[in-house]
Amino acid sequence: MGFLYLAAIHLYKLLTTIASLFNNKAKLRITGINKQKNTIIPKSNRKTIWFHCASLGEFEQARPIIEEIKTKNNNTFIVISFFSPSGYEIMKNYKFANYICYLPFDTPVNAEKFIQNINPDIAIFVKYEFWYYFLKTLNKKNITTYLISGIFREEQMFFKKHGGFYRKILNNFTHLFVQNLESKKLLEKINITNVTITGDTRFDRVFKIAKKPKDLSVLKNFKKNNLLFIAGSTWAEDENIISSFINSTNKKIKYIIAPHQIEQAHIKKIQASLKVNSLKYSEINNENIHETNIIIVDNIGLLSSLYSIADIAYIGGGFGAGIHNTLEAAVFGIPIIIGPKYQKFNEAVELIERQAAFCIKNNTEFEQITNNFIKNEIDRLTAGGNALHYVEKKLGASKKILDHINM
Repeated sequence: MGFLYLAAIHLYKLLTTIASLFNNKAKLRITGINKQKNTIIPKSNRKTIWFHCASLGEFEQARPIIEEIKTKNNNTFIVISFFSPSGYEIMKNYKFANYICYLPFDTPVNAEKFIQNINPDIAIFVKYEFWYYFLKTLNKKNITTYLISGIFREEQMFFKKHGGFYRKILNNFTHLFVQNLESKKLLEKINITNVTITGDTRFDRVFKIAKKPKDLSVLKNFKKNNLLFIAGSTWAEDENIISSFINSTNKKIKYIIAPHQIEQAHIKKIQASLKVNSLKYSEINNENIHETNIIIVDNIGLLSSLYSIADIAYIGGGFGAGIHNTLEAAVFGIPIIIGPKYQKFNEAVELIERQAAFCIKNNTEFEQITNNFIKNEIDRLTAGGNALHYVEKKLGASKKILDHINM
């Protein structure tokens, strides 16, 4: 099985290299790995902690831990690696890290060289990152290695009869911090007992963001006393449903759409689908803000603060690979609407159970739920209250982890 894994890694590397000739994300990854090949971090008396995150979402789970460590001891050397360019490119200048890079492809040679070059005292992997040769090398070198915010499901390969190779990967962790009891029980079934339930560190992160949202004075002027519907991280399927609703409704509310893809061609496509005038966020000012009821956000980094002025939130991705971050909206105490592909996201499942989030499968269901929240203030406030209460009950994962690893 190890041979097949390594063959798959080499094949993936080859395909990524070929794709880099015409795909920008692949090009960024290949170029980034090549640039950092000979980087060596000199060893000193300071402690070096390496965090590995797949992309931006996993980084947000690591962030409360990173910032608490640096706040307590600024001399700690923080290395952050990303697999995806969408994480690296956005966070490459993150002030709490000393060195930020791409994770090389998971081969024995790459793992040995990379770990030798960054020379970590502690390695922390986030949520789903299970790279066999990196973890095996860390174990071989007796480097303390943690998984944080881990979550496991019965259908994963670790728990299959033929999943022995994947179980070996998990045995390389010094300790696993998981989100829920179900994950702990699954791991115990395969004789992995070095597990602690701490919850998800994202709750701590979104709660901190909510305390200091960005200045939205122009958008508050846009909203005034109207209800505001925000659709965040939307994809084409989500946007089709939302634009159809806007085009057919006579409800006088304001809308902000923050699509996942912010290329100008995609923004123009959204605007063309609407029968009424809309403005891009980059165009708005206090003079033209009242010329429209719809704003399309054409930048990144604003969405988590936008929810602070919303009354209803729609979180995109549920008609594709899976929904985006529902907690960014939940922390502001607003009802949440999502598409049908949410089952792999524990917080979405629990928000639905608590009647804080609501799943829609088509235009009709979207219209029914949205109209109800527009017309019925009690239902809207109750659902929003349920969302905030859920977040507040889940705080504290970062402290539990830091206490356990004595940082």
